[in-house]
Amino acid sequence: MSEVCVTEVKSQVVIGMWNRGAYAEIGPMIAKVCEYAEASGAGIQGHPTFVCHETPKEAMKANEQGTADVEVVIPVAKAVKGKDDITCYELPGGQMAKIVHKGPYEQCAAAYKKLFEWIAENHKKVVGPTREVYMNDPRQVSTEEIVTEIYAPIA
Repeated sequence: MSEVCVTEVKSQVVIGMWNRGAYAEIGPMIAKVCEYAEASGAGIQGHPTFVCHETPKEAMKANEQGTADVEVVIPVAKAVKGKDDITCYELPGGQMAKIVHKGPYEQCAAAYKKLFEWIAENHKKVVGPTREVYMNDPRQVSTEEIVTEIYAPIA
């Protein structure tokens, strides 16, 4: 696990979808969004991202109950028209606290804990949804080699 740093994230045009359910749906949703991005000619231009609209405590409970807000997006080169449950919009940027987790997705809790402790210790506040950016494909690397960048917009 890396140290927390502050970075400026640019806004991005993304294609995404948002469902209510469990986090196990993230993988299949990413596949569907990527397929649409390729078919629409939008041009994938970044890594798949999970946008978490709940606090860590809320997220754990909602996931267990199958009521979590599950939004996934993929940055694209150009805006295209959405279809059915897939939309295209601009994901806001801004100043964000960032930490990198290496290893299984299920073990990100320690990274989140460290991130939120840093935010509190530095008198910052979270001002929007956190994000998990999936830097590599778990089908192509071992579980221990999975890299996830976690961002929290701060003020």
